[in-house]
Amino acid sequence: MTTIMVGVQSSVVVLDSSDDFKIREISKGSDPPSRNSDPPRAKPPCLVSDPQNPDRAYWGTFDNGLWKTDDRGQSWANIGKDAFSSPQITSVAIDSLNSGNRFNKVYAGTEPSALYVSDDVGDSWERMKALNDLPSSKMWSFPPRPWTHHVRWIEPDATNSDYLFVAIEAGALVQSRDGGKTWIDRVKEGPYDTHTLVTHPNSPKRLYSSAGDGYFESFDYGESWTRPMEGLKHSYLVGLAVDPGNPDAVIVSASDGPFKSFTPNGAETFLYRKDAEDDKNWKVVSNGLPEPNGTTISILKSNQKVSGEFYAANNHGIFISTDSGESWSELSTEWPNGYTPMALAVSE
Repeated sequence: MTTIMVGVQSSVVVLDSSDDFKIREISKGSDPPSRNSDPPRAKPPCLVSDPQNPDRAYWGTFDNGLWKTDDRGQSWANIGKDAFSSPQITSVAIDSLNSGNRFNKVYAGTEPSALYVSDDVGDSWERMKALNDLPSSKMWSFPPRPWTHHVRWIEPDATNSDYLFVAIEAGALVQSRDGGKTWIDRVKEGPYDTHTLVTHPNSPKRLYSSAGDGYFESFDYGESWTRPMEGLKHSYLVGLAVDPGNPDAVIVSASDGPFKSFTPNGAETFLYRKDAEDDKNWKVVSNGLPEPNGTTISILKSNQKVSGEFYAANNHGIFISTDSGESWSELSTEWPNGYTPMALAVSE
């Protein structure tokens, strides 16, 4: 059974393949913040499913802490209340390579920027304090709220369990090569404003960054970067997914900026694809997707167990591609009006 969870402001929408992807749950934590209290881009939820246990997932909320489900989203429990320095959970990730322990490591990031790790499915947490000792930390600043910043993305490496990458919004993409004990600061030619970072199990050392300042790739664990933008007519990127069976097949969601991305009124967004087997240049993908005008920027995810299978979520619904992003079809026709996806998790 495939379960899809979509984070929308302070709610999680849950759909299952066993019921033709009809909406099964619209889950809320106890006493969540008002769904309409702030624009979605000001309160980014985050979601991750556990590859070791498809029933388990973690949901980070802004102002209401971290939540966990062990029954595919039918119920949620608030965890880590006393461990985090802030209830503003802005990113969450799971190390799928942590096979030596009983459970996979879980990472959570907050606003202001702080990073935590748990090796017991969230029962206890340890802060990785060395992250905040980096020289660049003095310059981290999120433009809509310049007095603060947050951990935008956490990416445990897909090939080496000691390697961990963290994107701060805004100001840095940093990494650790010893499990978070010490950290390597950003490099000048690297992405400044990474929104999504991906590593690939079949392409060691390769990093893919979808950023506010464009698209970046590295083939040496971020020591050097390229910015292959050929064909990309829009340079503000948010979503990113890579075909698990083909590390050269990449899709990104793009627009002209944040004010064209997150609010249906005024949104104009696009999906691009590139594949070295076909053409190294980016090409706009539109087959089966809604029109760019009025469509919020898509959150993207690949199914790590099915080659060529991608998912995209926007204010019009959830869409699936089974041909590595070349064509799409709508997965659910009952998407709630006014719900803007900001996070997406897929489990098998």
